[in-house]
Amino acid sequence: MERYPFPKVDLHLHLDGSILPETAWELASARGVPVPGGSVEGYRNFIRTAANCGSVNEYLKLFDLPLQIMQGRDSIIRITRELIETLSGQGLAYAEIRFAPQLHTRQGLTQRQAVEAVLEGRRQGLERCPGIRVGILTCMMCVGPETANWDANAETVEVCRECLGKGVVGLDLAGGEGVVPLKNFAPLFHRAAELGVPFTCHAGDSQGPDTVRDAMDFGARRIGHGHHIFDDPDLCRRAVQEGVTLEICPTSNIQCRTQPSYGAHPAKKLLDMGISVTINTDNMVLAGVSLDDEYDHCLRDMGFVRDDLIRMNENAVRAAFLPEADKADLLARLEACR
Repeated sequence: MERYPFPKVDLHLHLDGSILPETAWELASARGVPVPGGSVEGYRNFIRTAANCGSVNEYLKLFDLPLQIMQGRDSIIRITRELIETLSGQGLAYAEIRFAPQLHTRQGLTQRQAVEAVLEGRRQGLERCPGIRVGILTCMMCVGPETANWDANAETVEVCRECLGKGVVGLDLAGGEGVVPLKNFAPLFHRAAELGVPFTCHAGDSQGPDTVRDAMDFGARRIGHGHHIFDDPDLCRRAVQEGVTLEICPTSNIQCRTQPSYGAHPAKKLLDMGISVTINTDNMVLAGVSLDDEYDHCLRDMGFVRDDLIRMNENAVRAAFLPEADKADLLARLEACR
C-alpha cells in the first residue's frame, strides 16, 4: 500500500541527478568512462558517501559522471524516459524535470537538439505511463562571472521559448550560488519575461536571503530552495504578499549543510507564516530519496502533519507551470484526500 496515497507533485527535480545507477554503469561502461566505486554497488556506495559532503560546490562534483554519459541523443532519451517511469511507479501525479541544455553540447549536440532529446524521452515515458504529467524546465547556469557563459545562457532562454508548449514549460538558473551577485543575471530573466517564458530561480540555499530578494526583484515568483529567506522577516512578509513559492528540498539541504538538521529546517515555520512551501527531491538518485522519503522526514523530523503534506502539494499545483484545467483537476483530487 502506498504510504502517501494522494496526488504527489515534485517541482524541483534535476535530470542529471536522477539517473538510475544501473543505467549510469551501463552507459559509462559502453563509453569507457571510469565509474567511481568500480561497480554498480560500488557506485551506489560512492553516491551515499559523497552526497553527504557538506558543501553545495562539492556536491556539484557528483554531476561529473552523469554529464559525461549524457552527451548523446540516445542516452538523454533513455535517461529521461526511465526517470518518468520511476516517478510514475512512485505515484507522482506531476513532475517538472529540469536540465541545462548547454551542458550537453560537448560532443556535437546543439542546445536545441539536447532539448529535443529530452522531449523525445518525455514522449516515450508518457506513452508508457499515461497517469503522470511531466513538464521540462531548461536551466541557465552560473559557472563563474556572468560573462563566462552569457551567450550560452541567452541561447537557453531563446530555445526555451521555441519549445514552450511542446513539453517545455519554463526556465531556471542553477549552478554555483554566490559566485557573483544573482542580480547580474537579471537581464536574462527580463528577456524571458518579454518572451512570455515562465521561470523559477535557484536562490537562498548556500547563500542568505539577499539572493532571494534579487530573484524576487527580477520577477521570480518561484524560488529553487529559498529556505534562507527565513533569516529576513521583512522579506518573508513580502513573499507572502507577492505569492512566492519555495521549492524546498529537505534532504539535499541537510546533505549540503545549508541547514544543520531536519529538525532545525525552517520549512514548517515558513509554511505557518503563510508562505507557499512545497517539498521536492532535488536529485532523486544522488540524494538517495524519493518524495515519500521526504514526506517521512517531514512528519517524523520536521514538525509537519499529514494535512500539511496535502496543503504543500496544493501549493505545488498552484505554482506549477501547468494549464489551469490541469491544475483544477489535480486540486480537486487533492481536496478529495483530506
